[in-house]
Amino acid sequence: MLNVNIICVGKQKERYWRDACNEYEKRLRAFCKFSIIEVDEEKTADNPNDSQILHILDCEGKRILKKIDKSAKVIVLCIEGRIVSSQELSCIMDTTAIEGISNISFVIGGSWGLSEEVKERGSVKLSMSKMTFPHQLARVMVCEQIYRGFQILSGGKYHK
Repeated sequence: MLNVNIICVGKQKERYWRDACNEYEKRLRAFCKFSIIEVDEEKTADNPNDSQILHILDCEGKRILKKIDKSAKVIVLCIEGRIVSSQELSCIMDTTAIEGISNISFVIGGSWGLSEEVKERGSVKLSMSKMTFPHQLARVMVCEQIYRGFQILSGGKYHK
């Protein structure tokens, strides 16, 4: 069974975001071993300068990299990534399994994004949209797209 992780910065603060992720986690149990791995968000000043932002990204990046399985296919979500359809994401997931890779890690950064080191670790760079979303919502959206991807692969009726 495929292991699918979402590695993300920070905790889901609002209950409704946690509830949404928990619902997809329940649904995903039929398809994979799924988990959400949270790393601590770096404390920041109200208006950090560029140097402080790089420090934040570096600290959070090191925490993220420690959580990535060495054999995992890493999919980083970043603004410079490519935009794919739900069907294309399901193909990426399917191809990963066919290649004999049993771990996929989706990585979502904090409010400042991801360090270059984390981006370089990714074998796939995806963007969710040209629009900007809060990383709390992005986590729910990634959960839903993973579930949709498995539904597409299994011929389920969820994806229309």
